[in-house]
Amino acid sequence: MKKANLYLLVFVLFLSGLRVSYAQTPQDRDCGTMQHLSYQKSLDPGLEARMNSQENKLLAYIAQHETELINAKATVTIPVVVHIVYSTAAQNISDARVIEQLNVLNTDFAGLNANGSMYGFASTLKANCEVQFCLAQRTPTGAATTGIERKQTTVSSFGTNDAVKFAAQGGLNAWDPTKYLNIWVCNLGSSLLGYAQFPTSGINSTFGVVIQYSAFGVTGAASPFNLGGTASHEVGHCFNLYHIWGDDGSACTGTDNCGDTPNQAAANTGCPAYPHVTCSNTPTGDMFMNFMDYSNDVCYSNFTPGQKARMQALLISGGLLASLTTSNGCVPPTTGSCDPPTGQNTSSITTTTATLNWNAMAGAVSYDVQYRLVGAGSWTTASTTSNILAITGLTAASSYEWQVKTLCSGTSSSVFSASTNFNTLTTSTCTDIYENNASRTTAKAISVNTDIFALISSATDVDWFKFSNTSAQKKIKITLTNLVADYDVSLYKSNGSLISTSQNGGTTSESIVYNTSTVGTYYVKVYGYGGVFSTSACYTLRAAIQASNFKGDDVNIIDEMNTPETMVVYPNPAHGTVKLDYNSALDGRMQLIIREITGKTVMSKSLELNKGLNHQELDLSGFAKGLYFIELQGNGQVLQQKLILE
Repeated sequence: MKKANLYLLVFVLFLSGLRVSYAQTPQDRDCGTMQHLSYQKSLDPGLEARMNSQENKLLAYIAQHETELINAKATVTIPVVVHIVYSTAAQNISDARVIEQLNVLNTDFAGLNANGSMYGFASTLKANCEVQFCLAQRTPTGAATTGIERKQTTVSSFGTNDAVKFAAQGGLNAWDPTKYLNIWVCNLGSSLLGYAQFPTSGINSTFGVVIQYSAFGVTGAASPFNLGGTASHEVGHCFNLYHIWGDDGSACTGTDNCGDTPNQAAANTGCPAYPHVTCSNTPTGDMFMNFMDYSNDVCYSNFTPGQKARMQALLISGGLLASLTTSNGCVPPTTGSCDPPTGQNTSSITTTTATLNWNAMAGAVSYDVQYRLVGAGSWTTASTTSNILAITGLTAASSYEWQVKTLCSGTSSSVFSASTNFNTLTTSTCTDIYENNASRTTAKAISVNTDIFALISSATDVDWFKFSNTSAQKKIKITLTNLVADYDVSLYKSNGSLISTSQNGGTTSESIVYNTSTVGTYYVKVYGYGGVFSTSACYTLRAAIQASNFKGDDVNIIDEMNTPETMVVYPNPAHGTVKLDYNSALDGRMQLIIREITGKTVMSKSLELNKGLNHQELDLSGFAKGLYFIELQGNGQVLQQKLILE
């Protein structure tokens, strides 16, 4: 919403500290974030000036880097601790509801909420924010935890004055807010559903979210706020998102500082008919399905790319929330030398069965495994001396989670690993789902010039395939179509070196053309970006070969000889060693330059290149974590790729 300048926003929103002026009923959403901000400013007269300064810096940064922020593909997982403060049994919500709520947050922030197709333009302005959440596995002191703590209180209801965040006032103290996202669940009283804190000029001791117990989770929550949307709305505030109408009453002059959200008169409640036009915002009308409006949960659908850019700008190195990206809160602690298993993976998933596997652990005598339907109260347990366990009797089209722990000699054992989730298939819709093909060594052979249909059935599922070209038909084209989610595809040589990756956003089809003269076996990897998957919808993969070069408007056209230059950087994100493949049309010299996000040059070297495919390995282990740009300059061209170091 691009309208009034920042200072008008501050005058209208922050100085007044008023809530939106419209009729309230118990069936209308009521967020207390702006009321809480007014309370914060009453305690800190300098807060407003710091917020103005920080917002100006943020807007300037986004203006320069919006494209890379929107296209960011490195998912950040943030540890969450849920503090349940209750005075009655009804307020003491179950662990299952907490898990439900975390699943909703992850779905909404990944852009996988299913409601967008109902609302025209919302489906085209739906971003994967590259932010996910886990229940904390360790406390700030390093002890094992479930990420949930509880306290019975004598306080019958809390308001927006942060009392619930202090044990001395009947609540529970925050865990280190620079390492955990704190969420308090309690009885707020009045008609409030929740409130949150903006990151203001940094993370303070009370940073986090407070949610009304009856609007948290799904099972047992009160309609129409029983689908987890309240937490998505409030966590959005923690990531510096404003209400979509700009909190200006109905003046059409406010702003949320996002250019892709239409100007909107006031908050929408209930579920308006689409399109709902205000402020002359025809033809699309209000984006009432956005998580930052006041619509009912069933109408919520999307965060926009512009809102994603605001989130991502907080998470870069030096950003206001950057410390959350380096927290080890999602990693369970070790117990002596008997460590919890790593490398959990689920394969061979059908409607009723699955195979669980993990890395064999040093010192392990056996393993205890527990699994259950997500949200169920009890676990099914099993023991095995192997690091593979086949389970049966599952329910079709259902979400499951499982954990495993190591049993060592004597009575020594580890804590359980973090939960790994998978979904059983809805139906056997694919002729062959090609499992198990989760690695290059287990790649499934496929026929060329033939459509094959396969399934990404869980967040950890990766599909590998192999095929061969011939001396008569050397040129290769890979297409990935009929995508139900944001799937990507990579093409590899027989030795495992990467040729190219196609990473279009959303459900846009992927394509790689490799006009090679080398005959051999090639490998294709298909994967869901950010862990997206579908238990029922198959994608279509085709490995085509022909005698002449593939041409046209294909993505990632790579010719081995006499072609425009192409550069591929991998792995990306990387942890130390980075590989660079460059397809040169000529012999010659080029300059390799690596720059920080600020533009500062941190590496510059001259490369002697040969006509054809060139390979370089770069040791960046001494570089700080963050976003970098790799450039090749020469032959009258400048090629640039983004690189994320983790």
